[in-house]
Amino acid sequence: MAAITFPNNFIWGAATAAYQIEGAWNADGKGESIWDRFSHTPGKVHNNDNGDVACDHYHRWRDDIALMRELGLQAYRFSIAWPRVLPEGTGAINQAGLDFYDRLVDGLLEAGITPFATLYHWDLPQALQDENGWANRAVVGAFANYTDIVSRRLGDRVKHWITHNEPWCTAFLGNHLGVHAPGLQAGPTLAVAHHVLLSHGAAVPVLRANSPGAEVGITLNFSPAYPASDSAEDQAAAQRYDGFFNRWFLDPLYGCGYPEDMVALYGQMLPAIPAGDLEKIAVPTDFLGVNYYNRAVINDDPTALPLRFGQVRPEGEYTAMDWEVYPDALRALLVRLARDYAPPKLYITENGAAYDDALAPDGTIHDEARTRYLASHLAAVHAAIGDGVPLAGYFAWSLMDNFEWAEGYNKRFGIVYVDYPTQRRTVKDSALFFSAAIGRNGLDEIEN
Repeated sequence: MAAITFPNNFIWGAATAAYQIEGAWNADGKGESIWDRFSHTPGKVHNNDNGDVACDHYHRWRDDIALMRELGLQAYRFSIAWPRVLPEGTGAINQAGLDFYDRLVDGLLEAGITPFATLYHWDLPQALQDENGWANRAVVGAFANYTDIVSRRLGDRVKHWITHNEPWCTAFLGNHLGVHAPGLQAGPTLAVAHHVLLSHGAAVPVLRANSPGAEVGITLNFSPAYPASDSAEDQAAAQRYDGFFNRWFLDPLYGCGYPEDMVALYGQMLPAIPAGDLEKIAVPTDFLGVNYYNRAVINDDPTALPLRFGQVRPEGEYTAMDWEVYPDALRALLVRLARDYAPPKLYITENGAAYDDALAPDGTIHDEARTRYLASHLAAVHAAIGDGVPLAGYFAWSLMDNFEWAEGYNKRFGIVYVDYPTQRRTVKDSALFFSAAIGRNGLDEIEN
């Protein structure tokens, strides 16, 4: 593949999330989150790991910013821990928590790094979960209040806001499969999904008021559906999977309401939707954040009710998460999003891979597979731009190894290695590759 160059205003960054890196789980007045409760429950997380310390970013943020600057990052996507700001989810503000993010934002700006702030990356205050969490419509107002408090404090300097990260995971992993916090199986999944989307709609005008001129959007995780064969049954199953995973969130956000084919299949799980909700959810935004890791190859399975699809594992290259490496699905996804939903702008807000990294005898980490993954997906992103997609930036997941949710510390996604006992950070070869790409705003000639 020939060398490629990205547009002059393309933004290069890396991403993290509060619970995965901050640690300090109960320091300086922080309240308990659903992930604190979940990870402290035996058997919920691999090896009974938890985020009590994680990467200790709460105490090491200055060094971590220096590392970002060393790598040449132009932007940093981080999340704000709701219970660090409002320990009970509502009520008294924890000024020490706000002060932490105030210092972090100032430190980023002093280093020439643009902050992209995510307001919700899964760490709901446990006090709100005790009142039925996202299944309780009252949480919509609580989220708008939290958004108001944070954006009043940071909105003069943070000019890129993401309301939610991956609502599908909040609803389905946390409240249906039960493998993420709060760990509910067959819970009020679609009520949760609806209230998350409604809270997005409530938060956007608050951010507009408190952070004039800011870009506001939401990040969805996508799993592009590919039929396992040319049969009409498999193609229909792939369409159902797409509705379940992708269109259930995309369609209401872009003014189409919930997809009719999905409502016909499991609409009985929907809560009553008051007049005006769908209009609020479809509030105009400035960008769509895209998290992409792998595609899904789908076949028809009449026994898997109500959606009747199964997932097959094609031959190919796989990461340590057993996720297929298939970069062209990212290109096709971006083209489809631009064509079907026409967001004004898109960002890749997460893209990366877990591998079983090991320190070499000389103290380096030669993660060739991750470097290949990043190169091939950046090439796919570039191709999408060439197809007319208004893609404005790319954030690698993740800046550093961290607490990988139900996998604990068993999976490493970082371009920077973290030795958890010592908290020592070591730049991997993939970080050197990414830093060089930032410096040249593109890639040298790479192999197919």
